[in-house]
Amino acid sequence: MELFFLLILILLMVGALSSGFPVAFALPGSAILAIGLAALCGYLFAGDASAYFVEGGPVQWLTAGVTNFRSLYWDVERDTLIAIPLFIFMGIMLQRSKIAEDLLVSMAQLFGPVPGGLGISVVLVGALLAATTGIVGATVIAMGMISLPAMLRNNYSKSLACGTICASGTLGQIIPPSIVLIILADQLSSAADQASTLRKTLYKDSTGEFSMPSTLDITSASAGDMFMGALIPGFVLVGLYILYILITAWWKPEQAPPVPYEGKYDRHFARKVTLALAPPLILIFVVLGSIILGVATVNQAGSIGAVGALIMGGYRLTEGRNDSYYPAILAIGSVLVLALILSFHDLNIKNIQDSDLVPLVVAGIASFTLMVAVLWSVWRTYKIDDTLNGVMRETAKTTSMVFIILVGAAMLTTAFRGFGGETLVKDFLTGLPGGFWGQFFVVMLVIFLLGFFLDFIEIAVVVVPIVAPILLANPEANVTAVWLGVMFGLNIQTSFLTPPFGFALFYLRGVAPAIVKTVHIYRGAIAFIGLQLLALVIAGSFPTMVNYLPNRSFLTSDTAPPPMNPRLQSCMESYLFDVYADEGDLIRSSIAQMARTDLNYLPSTVRQVLEGSTEKALGTFALVEDVTAKQQALDAFAEEYRPLHRLVRGLQADMRKIDRELQQTRLLLRRMSDDPEAKASRLAALEAKIERLESERLLLDPQIPANWQADHAQYLVLQKAVKTARNRYRRNVDNAYEPIPELLQVLDQTELLAALEADIGNLKTVIASQEGDAAMAQIKTVAQELGRVAGSDKIKSKLSKARRALKGKRADPVKAQRLIDEALDILTTQLEWRRLAVPRLMPSLSAYDAAIKNSIGLRLQKRLSEAQAEDVAWCQSSHRDISLHF
Repeated sequence: MELFFLLILILLMVGALSSGFPVAFALPGSAILAIGLAALCGYLFAGDASAYFVEGGPVQWLTAGVTNFRSLYWDVERDTLIAIPLFIFMGIMLQRSKIAEDLLVSMAQLFGPVPGGLGISVVLVGALLAATTGIVGATVIAMGMISLPAMLRNNYSKSLACGTICASGTLGQIIPPSIVLIILADQLSSAADQASTLRKTLYKDSTGEFSMPSTLDITSASAGDMFMGALIPGFVLVGLYILYILITAWWKPEQAPPVPYEGKYDRHFARKVTLALAPPLILIFVVLGSIILGVATVNQAGSIGAVGALIMGGYRLTEGRNDSYYPAILAIGSVLVLALILSFHDLNIKNIQDSDLVPLVVAGIASFTLMVAVLWSVWRTYKIDDTLNGVMRETAKTTSMVFIILVGAAMLTTAFRGFGGETLVKDFLTGLPGGFWGQFFVVMLVIFLLGFFLDFIEIAVVVVPIVAPILLANPEANVTAVWLGVMFGLNIQTSFLTPPFGFALFYLRGVAPAIVKTVHIYRGAIAFIGLQLLALVIAGSFPTMVNYLPNRSFLTSDTAPPPMNPRLQSCMESYLFDVYADEGDLIRSSIAQMARTDLNYLPSTVRQVLEGSTEKALGTFALVEDVTAKQQALDAFAEEYRPLHRLVRGLQADMRKIDRELQQTRLLLRRMSDDPEAKASRLAALEAKIERLESERLLLDPQIPANWQADHAQYLVLQKAVKTARNRYRRNVDNAYEPIPELLQVLDQTELLAALEADIGNLKTVIASQEGDAAMAQIKTVAQELGRVAGSDKIKSKLSKARRALKGKRADPVKAQRLIDEALDILTTQLEWRRLAVPRLMPSLSAYDAAIKNSIGLRLQKRLSEAQAEDVAWCQSSHRDISLHF
């Protein structure tokens, strides 16, 4: 019966959307009606309102829907949605202030003389507007009103002109900052958490172990990661559009003829083009650059974009006046002053010093000036043509629409899960042939077909939360959330062009002249739909195109994980093994040179540590060969073992599914058997179902090949051998390098230790002349100073014992003074060998450290260098099959 009410839920939603009922009310309304009807039928026909729900009742699922609604606004982890109104405001302000119009005119004049140049200018302007507005409707309408008449006037093909304008307008859905990418990031954040739980359950069911290694877990995707991931595919899509127009202009010149510029390419033209192009490009660089470089979060970048658009709108609306650019000049000057001060001073109020007072005052004045510039621009946009009011109203409308749809979708998704829809989808997808890629192809096909009828927001908030956890949890391809989100985004983008409900087609139809027929618009869109699908295939085939920038940004940021991080080890060792192969002779030479250094004057413990360090460093190469050999053996065996593993794990998953269904059916039968009013036919049906499931279960066991146990055991042996070899290598390099920086620090602080000799000697006088508490305080102060000196632990230990000797009623000053003498003896001994080692050992030790720190010692560094981070990021950007771990 659950499936019956699931069907009712879907039919209610489809019927409401098809009838034109508002989406914001159709989604939650369908959910509430379906849940209410199921509860009523359960109460009337089964005596239990929860009878037709999967694990729970109507109250539980309605409560879950309300919880999802509340999480949109009160969950701190989902503050990404705050960026939506900021980017919407930025886009509408640039549109209303006619900056988009200036871009179109200037680009048309610049590229017009090239065959197909007018179409290329439309694509480039569409890309620029996408990176500043992201509002498809406004972009298509603006370009349709300005560019379409010009293209038709210059004998462009109607279909090519319409297709170019519609497709260019949709670039705002994939080129950041994009509203759909923000929504997808929000949805995938929840999906990644669910997928992590699914994968941990799969790991436990498959291996019997309760704890899954963190290296096998799934990482979420932030809006910033989505922006960076979509950047290169967005540029690829722009390139495909331009290439298509150029080929069309070359193959059929009459469809896209050149348009000569009637004016002169002089200084006046250059100034006009610069003023039209430079401000939007600077705004794009500041907004996206601040995210990519890790300077600002997505929300902060949205605020920067909104303020920048406000200032740009202020001077564009007052064009021709002498004071047009005054607010912009004030703002730019203030930002430059702040950037200059911050590059030399830390203006954190908590850590402010007397020397920072002047920079702080100057920064305050610059901030005040910036505020004046912003308020000045606000006043202008408010007074001129009522621009600010119009922008605020449109922003409020669009933002409200997005958030209300998000709320409705949360309710709908909850009801879908309540009737077992998620389990049904999971079982369907996991039962498809072809593994992950079969599932992925079906999901992408469904999303593409839904794009013919549904809006991009509806697809993003209804379909993605259901299918994304299943795809992310699949270890076969082990795709990243960023890649999956960008693939969804590229696919959803086609919904604006696919008839009969392609919104971009309707937007253009509304402003196109009568000479342009609807068939021209549809025909023109078809080629660009093909180009979007081609971009989808390219991004799917080359995941590094999507994953590299987010990975690189993360590994080069201030919050980058240290090289010791377990998730970096595989790629880092791949990089290091290449370094050993290429620079092995040089590294061995450095180790041998250090081993020949005279160490006889050092204490035996220090000498043994250094000798052990060089011995372990030299042994690294044999361990690398061992790891490589064992990994090759594992890879060779896995090639033949993988089909068997996949077959058996699939059969075992089917068995577990049947076992769960058997358990639930037996429980229901037991409950109904205790009910005297239960119908005999219902009991008989449950008994028949149990018998059928038991028969199916018995048929699965013989299908497991006889060689499964032996082959699986062999794989586990080889896998354990690789793990042991890698752990041995890691311990070895850590032990080989760890003493080097420690000893360098000890030698570097020799004079700092010598400076404390007098203070330690004076403690004997302090003990003899002062009371116990006062003497203890003095000893504690000196001990704290010693704590800042590397290698002084033994001396500090003696002082601590001396302090304890003065404690309490049984204080022993004589013992305390003896301990101070022992501390001074240790200090004298340390200073002797340290002062010998500084000139004789420190230069060679520093050279040795420089030679191995980025290879043998890389794991113990604080962070990767930029070149290392780039290499590791590139390695991590590829998807790897980890299904054999499950």
